Amino acid sequence: KRQIKLLNKVGFEWQIKERLHWDHRYDELVSYMEKNGHPRVPVSISGNPILGRWVRDQRSKYENIQNGNKLCNITNEQIQLLNKIGFEW
Repeated sequence: KRQIKLLNKVGFEWQIKERLHWDHRYDELVSYMEKNGHPRVPVSISGNPILGRWVRDQRSKYENIQNGNKLCNITNEQIQLLNKIGFEW
């Protein structure tokens, strides 16, 4: 327990794989926006259906947070990054 507390104190990131996945999808979204001029990725986007589902999931997670669900798996930093690029919730 002591080691966990010390790691938490220095900001150790426990979910690296999940963070890398999120960062990769975010980069794909930025590329999509540069190509298409908007962040409205269809759920069934041809060539990259995973991106469409990811965008839908971000909206769902944000809605859950807005409704008081604190256990939702999206961080304030991620919300800010999406807001910065004009993401449409």
